[in-house]
Amino acid sequence: MLLSRRRVLHVWAWFVALLASGPLAAAQEVNVAGVHFPPYVIKPEQPSASGLLLELLAALNAAQDDYRFVMVPSSLPRRFRDFQQGRIDLAIFENPAWGWQRIPHEAVDMGLEDAEVFVARLEAGRDQSYFDALEGKRLALYNGYHYAFADFNSDPEFLQTRFNATLTYSHDSNLLMVLRRRADIALVTRSYIGDFLERNRGYAGRLLVSDRIDQRYKHYVLVRPQAPISAERFAGLLEQLRHVGQLAEIFGPSRVAVRLSEAGTAAVAD
Repeated sequence: MLLSRRRVLHVWAWFVALLASGPLAAAQEVNVAGVHFPPYVIKPEQPSASGLLLELLAALNAAQDDYRFVMVPSSLPRRFRDFQQGRIDLAIFENPAWGWQRIPHEAVDMGLEDAEVFVARLEAGRDQSYFDALEGKRLALYNGYHYAFADFNSDPEFLQTRFNATLTYSHDSNLLMVLRRRADIALVTRSYIGDFLERNRGYAGRLLVSDRIDQRYKHYVLVRPQAPISAERFAGLLEQLRHVGQLAEIFGPSRVAVRLSEAGTAAVAD
C-alpha cells in the first residue's frame, strides 16, 4: 500500500531531523578505581577479579544507558595519582579523611557502613577484655591502611615501632598469623571476617572477634572534578538502586549496613 503524501512528508521530516541531530550519543565511560580491598574488590588486576564493587558497577550499568562504569585496576598508594591525572574518575568505598584532604574532589555519601574490628585467637580464659589495651601485643596489619587506634597514620615505620606491627598485603595472612600464634591481634573489617569464616569453616570457633570497633567505615564515592558524571547524578543512581532494594541485595550478605535514607553530597575543597 502506498503511503499518503502527508505520511511521506512526515517520515522525511523525521529523517532530516535525525540527520541534523548527529549520530546517537554513546554511553559515556566512567573509570572507577579497583583497589584490592576484600570483599569489596578482590585481585582487580586479574581476569578473575571479583567483589562487591563489580556487583555494584553491574547494577549501575543495568539501571541506565547514559554511562558505562568500568573498573580500572589501581592500588592503595597509586590511587591518589591516578585520580589527579584523570586515569580514574571515581574512587568508591573511600573516606575523605584517608589522605584526600589536599586533592580536589566531591564526596557522595553512599549510605553504607562497615566497621574495623580486632580479631584474636580464642583461648581458655580470654574474653573481650583482651582487646582493652594493645600495648605489649603483636599486631598484624594491612600495609597502607589507615587505623583509628594509630590516629590514621599509615607510615610503616611508625606502626612497626609504636605498635610492634607486622605489615602484609593479605588479610588472610594476617588472620592465619593469629591462628598460628605468630601475631596476637589482626584488624579486619566486619565484612571480611564474615567472608573469611564462610570460606574457611574449619576455623569457626577458633577466633575471638572484638565488640570493640577501631573505626566505622562510612563509605563515600569521591568524584573527580572533570569526571563525565556529576556527584549529584551519581547520588541519584545510588538512590535508585537503594529504592528498589538492590543495594541491600548486594551488600547485606556481607554484613555491610545499608542506610535507608537518601544519600547526599558534600563538596570538599582542595
